Amino acid sequence: MSKIIISTKNLQGNQSQISKHIYGHFTEHLGRCIYDGIWVGEDSKIPNTKGIRNDIVDVLKKINIPNIRWPGGCFADEYHWKDGIGSKNKRPMRIVSNWGGVPENNHFGTHEFFDLCELLDCEPYICGNVGSGTVEEMSQWIEYINNDSETTLTNLRKKNGREKPWKIKYWGVGNENWGCGGYMTAEYYSDLFLRYSTYCKDISENKLYKVACGPPGEYPIEFVLNWVETLMKKTAVSTFYHDALIHGISLHYYTRMGSMPSVSVNEKKYSLAMKRALYIETLITEICKIMDKYDRSKSIGLIIDEWGTWWGAEKDTDPNLYFQQNTITDALVASLNFDIFNRHCERIHMANIAQLVNVLQSLILTKGDKMILTPTYHVFDLYKVHHDSTLLPMEITTENFQKGRTILPKIHGSASKDIEEKIHISLSNIDPNSNVNIELLFTDLNLEMKQLEAAILRSNKINDHNTFENPEYIKPKKYENSNFKIENNLIKFEIPSKSIMVIEIK
Repeated sequence: MSKIIISTKNLQGNQSQISKHIYGHFTEHLGRCIYDGIWVGEDSKIPNTKGIRNDIVDVLKKINIPNIRWPGGCFADEYHWKDGIGSKNKRPMRIVSNWGGVPENNHFGTHEFFDLCELLDCEPYICGNVGSGTVEEMSQWIEYINNDSETTLTNLRKKNGREKPWKIKYWGVGNENWGCGGYMTAEYYSDLFLRYSTYCKDISENKLYKVACGPPGEYPIEFVLNWVETLMKKTAVSTFYHDALIHGISLHYYTRMGSMPSVSVNEKKYSLAMKRALYIETLITEICKIMDKYDRSKSIGLIIDEWGTWWGAEKDTDPNLYFQQNTITDALVASLNFDIFNRHCERIHMANIAQLVNVLQSLILTKGDKMILTPTYHVFDLYKVHHDSTLLPMEITTENFQKGRTILPKIHGSASKDIEEKIHISLSNIDPNSNVNIELLFTDLNLEMKQLEAAILRSNKINDHNTFENPEYIKPKKYENSNFKIENNLIKFEIPSKSIMVIEIK
């Protein structure tokens, strides 16, 4: 038996909002994410708008996609934005050195990315090139995007077909500069960030939200915390005396699973995936302690702009393209991450799963004119009820399951109340074999006066997944109300093994 206690009263002065941007996305010029994924070109037989697949736009609108990070990733560290503007037949061909040495024709550039964001009505989040770029190059890119006064770059944008500026807000100053972004030390990058950030100007009354490169979560914790401490110490002092130079610090953390493909997962690897996914909460907790020391007002956000599972390449695929199938195991990793992000929403302002289409823990897989939704997509769909809602305190007491030396709590979750006063509880049972009986207690709510609905995502095997032959094998289903037993402010029910449930009370 697992017991969950939720308080539905919002304590004055202690309200935290779950930003919709926690449910953000990431696209990179890697594998088939952009080309043959999002972008097929205007002349494709696949239905498209300005070269962007209509079917992908349609399904992403359904989950209220809030933002997209682009162009990388490691690709950003060698991307020069002027390669991706102007006539497509005149754009230079480059080599993507980080991802298999494949050719890049630059047909998907700044204008095409903003077309995608406008079709989806979502916020663009650009990651600028610090690794091989220059301060001048980054500054000019911002002017090209945001400026509405008469300048050479404004006229160039207009010549290329965009009269009005796009008014971008979210701007990353570098990517993984401890690694593929230049193998820099924390001290060197912190100084470089201040220099670049100084010239990332607010133009035409548009305010930038500038994100500094944070640490790699898979590195030793000492490295992670030293990077954050060094960056906070240097930037916090500078920001105190000048206009804000920093608004967020990124964190990258992958649930890395070695060479095993996702569809081959066994119970030992499954348990390890759950353990590694849950470790991100330790990272967040320790990083927040340092950020709190320098930023008590919590004005600087923790931006987890790369996260997700990282399995070995699928059989008969190029390992440099990072295509992986997506199982119920991946869906559970997503639900664990979201519940952790929700609970730490006071500091976490944004998160971006890697990646959107055909790469790593993607929401969508494509094959020619066919498209399927993965179990991870359905988690985004179920959890969209938390967007911009108020976090509710939740206390979980649960038993553990054990596989070898791995011992983990079975039940995880988070809760929120939206602007219409509807309450949403998301729960996951990560036990791969056993159902769990739940007692869900509300401290100040008479449930007999409320309407209750629930949906559940589950499957029979930990490696179950959707295929092009059976695209809806795993999808959310209604959880019948007859399975709930309601007594005043208590709900009793059973949550199946390896399942994700979202309950709505209104």
